[in-house]
Amino acid sequence: MLNREDVPTFSNFPFNLPSIKTLTQLTLHPKVTYLVGENGMGKSTLLEAIAVSLGFNPEGGSFNFNFSTFDSHSVLRNYIKLVRGIDKPRDGFFLRAESFYNVASNIEELDQGGGAPKIINSFGGQSLHEQSHGEAFFSTFIHRFGGNGIYILDEPEAALSPLRQMSMVTRIHDLVNQHSQLIIATHSPIIMSYPDSFIYELSDEGIKEKKLEETNHFQIMKQFLNDPKRMLRHLLE
Repeated sequence: MLNREDVPTFSNFPFNLPSIKTLTQLTLHPKVTYLVGENGMGKSTLLEAIAVSLGFNPEGGSFNFNFSTFDSHSVLRNYIKLVRGIDKPRDGFFLRAESFYNVASNIEELDQGGGAPKIINSFGGQSLHEQSHGEAFFSTFIHRFGGNGIYILDEPEAALSPLRQMSMVTRIHDLVNQHSQLIIATHSPIIMSYPDSFIYELSDEGIKEKKLEETNHFQIMKQFLNDPKRMLRHLLE
């Protein structure tokens, strides 16, 4: 929930975003919650605030990552209050497409400092920098996410092919069956298709719960795939 009485002004970023300006309380699904919407609507800002409130590093990683490369993080986290259940997650990871390179670099730095076992072993054993961006992402989903945890993903589709996105839905299901909770900001209708979930669409009207087929992302993609030639004529005229 947003502690609205503590917000100094709703005229400045990020509180002037419609999704934040109208926010009082957001109920998260015990299995999967999606934040969707156009660019600039506040998905990543809200996701970051939730992640930091849970104890994650703003740039990503597991609970024990504390590196910082550039302090550009929103103050929204200072005004968010999370109400959690009794069970404490035994695992967790905050994965951000934009800062995943920094996470991979921090892993290598920590492993060079000695000690065993090496952190990279829990990511599949191969340096994340020696894999493509998509391979490193997917390796993290498969190897590092161990279940019984909370996993926060910011636009994971940025590095994944459509086939890998479908494989990710399967992995989401595996993690749910291992008593995990996921919160995902995404533009991908494939990734947001997991049925046992809440989908919140952020727009100029605020935050509204939607079904998959009601989201703008799904409708636009469907229109394009149903008749790409017609859509292209419209775009290129």
